[in-house]
Amino acid sequence: MDDFIWRALIAGLVVAAVAGPLGTFVVWRRMAYFGDSLSHSALLGIALGILTGVNTTLSLLLVCLGIAVLVVWMESRQRLSHDTLLGIFAHSSLSLGLVALSLIQGLRIDLMAYLFGDILAVTGTELYWIMAGGAGVLLVLLMIWRPLLALTVNEDLAQVEGVRVDLMRLLFMLLMALVVAVAIKLVGVLLITSLLIIPAAVARRFSRSPEQMALLAALAGGVSVIGGMWVSLQWDTPTGPSIVVVASLLFFMVNLGWGTHRVS
Repeated sequence: MDDFIWRALIAGLVVAAVAGPLGTFVVWRRMAYFGDSLSHSALLGIALGILTGVNTTLSLLLVCLGIAVLVVWMESRQRLSHDTLLGIFAHSSLSLGLVALSLIQGLRIDLMAYLFGDILAVTGTELYWIMAGGAGVLLVLLMIWRPLLALTVNEDLAQVEGVRVDLMRLLFMLLMALVVAVAIKLVGVLLITSLLIIPAAVARRFSRSPEQMALLAALAGGVSVIGGMWVSLQWDTPTGPSIVVVASLLFFMVNLGWGTHRVS
């Protein structure tokens, strides 16, 4: 196979390996809307990067991290409900990004690549960044796995046991922001949340423990990446959406009666 296919495949598998375990907590904590908010804010990061001349990947990452911190801070003030706050951030950041892009004179940018991803265009340098970022996220997630799991099961009990609830919540949201920023290149702004929640939802059907669910979610994500790329190369379909379609097919196959165990 050509080098660009190998780069795309490796990048996709790395992101699937990271998004799977992280996605299990997204499913357990019912935080899919938070993933949407981060992905929508990514377009604002891209626009700011173009306006300021900063590398768009860096600006995208900084905006996603900033939104995550801001959401945690505003939640602590308890002025608005969680879903209301996320809705405001999601739609306002997406609209600001689109308005900013429309105001840039002489701008030539493939907006569709950002919205739906362009995994086949991953360069060698981007692949190194994806691998380094993925390894960092997995390392931190492994370090905070137990306290984060305790927080997910029962926040009050976790606090009594000495878990720093606010810190764990912040770290988890920052990890999500990092994964979203890294994976935008692969499946795009509109589809990244799917890569977080669908493989985890598939794995939930078969899992007996949280750790097993995390591993199976990573495996389901990897199968989706391989299957989506094969479909794309065979029938010349857009690769990012093809990956999500394969993941969705896995989900519907599982929920038609396959598997008998799941984590509640």
